[in-house]
Amino acid sequence: MVYHLIMPQRNSRKTYLEHGYYHIYNRGVEKRNIFDSEQDYKVFLTYLREYLSPPILDTSSNDIHTNEKRYQIKCYTNVIQLGAYVLMPNHFHLLIRQENIDAMQEFLQSLSTRYTVYFNKRYDRVGSLFQGRYKAVTVKTDEQLVHLSRYIHLNPIDLDKSVTSLEDFRYSSYPGYLGKRHQSWLNKNIVLDLFRGNANRTPERFYRQFVEGEDNKQSEIIKHLIID
Repeated sequence: MVYHLIMPQRNSRKTYLEHGYYHIYNRGVEKRNIFDSEQDYKVFLTYLREYLSPPILDTSSNDIHTNEKRYQIKCYTNVIQLGAYVLMPNHFHLLIRQENIDAMQEFLQSLSTRYTVYFNKRYDRVGSLFQGRYKAVTVKTDEQLVHLSRYIHLNPIDLDKSVTSLEDFRYSSYPGYLGKRHQSWLNKNIVLDLFRGNANRTPERFYRQFVEGEDNKQSEIIKHLIID
């Protein structure tokens, strides 16, 4: 299955389209860390899972992270598809498809606000956590889509020497792409469907070779997908 994408201009903040694919990026204010502990990463991923999974009504227990009563979390599973992600100490990247014009903005505003409330309470701080509003780069072609996913999954390489294997990095969708982790709220087929049809290689094996075996000097292909 091939996706043909027609999108608005780069970093458009006002003209979003139905069925549009976007590279979303945000980082900490003043480049500060937004993930200071393993729990922080897990909380952010928990929020993603809750937003992108069928809704669960629970009025009897407290949120273990905020000590607030947990009610029905707004569900975006029918309007947002998460194709890839990576969480780094001071920023994150998401590959998102939205099904209606307002879905992505509502989803990201809610996610960012909720995580900021958690983070500020945990670390006894006030004020903004993120460096302004998220940035969005539109995806126009299948080629951009697959190279964007590769760029996202290669991010941990520059983190530190402790990251010796991309497939073992816990805060990325890459292990899921290789079949090493199941996340029902991750739609990896957005990308993997473009790697089907090779009789000698499974999509997962084909994709691994693409990510880990490609020439890292393809800056001309992916430079417009990277947000500073």
